[in-house]
Amino acid sequence: MLRLLKAWILAAGALLALPGVAQEKLNIFIATGPTSGVYYPMGGGMADLLTKHVPGLNATAGTTAGSVANLQLMQNGQAQVALSMADVSWDAYKGQQKFQDKPVLVRALMVLYPNRVHVVTVEGTGINKFTDLKGKRVSTGAVNSATEVMAARLLEAYGMSIKDVIQERLDPGKSSDAIRDKKLDAYFWVGGVPTSAVTDLAATPGIKLKLIDHSEALEAMVKKFGPLYVKDVIPAKSYPGQETNNQIVTVWNVLIARADIPDQLAYDIVKTLFDRKEDMVRVHKDAQYFDFRYQTNAAAVIPFHPGVIKYFREKGLNVK
Repeated sequence: MLRLLKAWILAAGALLALPGVAQEKLNIFIATGPTSGVYYPMGGGMADLLTKHVPGLNATAGTTAGSVANLQLMQNGQAQVALSMADVSWDAYKGQQKFQDKPVLVRALMVLYPNRVHVVTVEGTGINKFTDLKGKRVSTGAVNSATEVMAARLLEAYGMSIKDVIQERLDPGKSSDAIRDKKLDAYFWVGGVPTSAVTDLAATPGIKLKLIDHSEALEAMVKKFGPLYVKDVIPAKSYPGQETNNQIVTVWNVLIARADIPDQLAYDIVKTLFDRKEDMVRVHKDAQYFDFRYQTNAAAVIPFHPGVIKYFREKGLNVK
């Protein structure tokens, strides 16, 4: 009976290896963000490329509220790969803030692109500087989004809190709609440039976009949360009618994965995204930041996956 069983296993393996015989694929889910942001098209483009160019892999991407929700999905085993802001993945890795006493076994795959903080309003709201948000109708981002985390930290850096605004919790698309309908004065958004929801608002006839400077908050944020943030700008002309540079705070976006995905899978994902960078740039121009010079532990914050360390060291990078 044992010999017969061994013979059956060998025959089955040979059959699966034959051309034209379907083999079971490895399925992974990539958690992204709101449809009106950048994570969603970026993650969708990744899924398409990985499915096409990594043998035996079927990758799908889906919309979520953003970074916090993505880490929760990863913790529950519902997502294997996700896009996240570095500060949120750090909180999840350490088991702090929204992940208090519930650390997530997460590792970095690659540093993606700078996630620029937008504080969006329009002319006629009376908001000209950050502290003018006090008492205004403000969306602090969708529930369980990284934008919510950033909004709270920025407000704190200015000596304010969520209680100082009339809070709404909307994604950027719904926030822009609410401003057009005069039901909202301003909103926070953390994402790539350009973000379609901001572009659409700025292009609305009769509306003049205003992006509020807030880079002076950096010192207080770094003092409390560590070197997760840097000063940056949203360059003039990034959005219709934006005539000057917007002085802001930025945090890096990171492609992350569950720590228990196979080393070879992690290796293949990152190799494919670097090999096919130009395909990703056609999905969104912020993929231009997919660069080996940004693949540092300081930017990723959390440790890299062992499979990725192998790939980067083949490219001469000293990461851990």
